[in-house]
Amino acid sequence: MVSVFRKAHFNAAHRLHNPAWSDERNRQVFGLCNSPNFHGHNYDLEVKVTGEIDPETGMVLDLGWLADLIKREIEDRFDHKNLNLDVEEFRDLNPTAENIASVIWRILRAHLPEQYGLGVRLYETPRNFVEIVN
Repeated sequence: MVSVFRKAHFNAAHRLHNPAWSDERNRQVFGLCNSPNFHGHNYDLEVKVTGEIDPETGMVLDLGWLADLIKREIEDRFDHKNLNLDVEEFRDLNPTAENIASVIWRILRAHLPEQYGLGVRLYETPRNFVEIVN
């Protein structure tokens, strides 16, 4: 098995907030990320696809196809958006890095043939990132 990787980038704003909690508890748990006026990040995304090398092409899969998929399904959907207000997946889901990565994974998984493994690594900052693999 071989893994190929594609990097992408998007900028987005969000607010971490649990509407079932008091304002005080939200501030205690989420700190500055609970600002009612939102805040933004320059997200870096790494997508990992694992599979067997196709003997006819010598590739696991066409990285151009993967780049187009990420652009169409992720970058166009999230870039320069307020995740809480503009992205349907986060209407009722707190847009933490963990949840953003999970949503990205589910979106990409739906378009990727079953024989491939998929991993998503999302950097919210250069020092804070989450990873989902299957």
